[in-house]
Amino acid sequence: MPPGPERLDATDARLLQALSADPRATVMALSQSLGLARNTVQARLARLESGGALASFASRVRPEALGYRLSAYVTVQVVQRSLEEVAAALAALPEVLEVTALSGAADLLVRVVAVDAEDLWRLTEQVLALRGVERTDTALALRRYVDHRVDPLLERAAGERLPPG
Repeated sequence: MPPGPERLDATDARLLQALSADPRATVMALSQSLGLARNTVQARLARLESGGALASFASRVRPEALGYRLSAYVTVQVVQRSLEEVAAALAALPEVLEVTALSGAADLLVRVVAVDAEDLWRLTEQVLALRGVERTDTALALRRYVDHRVDPLLERAAGERLPPG
């Protein structure tokens, strides 16, 4: 994972809450709803974006809308000292949505999507064939009970001080 953004204050959290509630809100609408100057909102949004606090718009696009109905998690065991090379090779595969380094038996957790079971088979074979990959294990995602979310964290940050970290 890239280095994290700086710690957000309550105003940043309120701004992100408002943006989460209405992603198309203009700077002027945000400034009015939050009671902040337009320039303050604009400067904070620019800082949040450049600092990595805001993910790309593409993270909101659902793969199902593009025909990728299957989602799976592939754990990958990698030959010693090949982690960066394998991660780069995985990043080159369009169906790979996320690659996360892990502690424990598996080295990488890879979130992938596929059109159907045959496509998933092809993809997992492609991953297994990558130079530096020793072993893979694939688990099909059946149902998502909680979508990616940060709203509860934003609510906490906007209303109270975050614990020291």
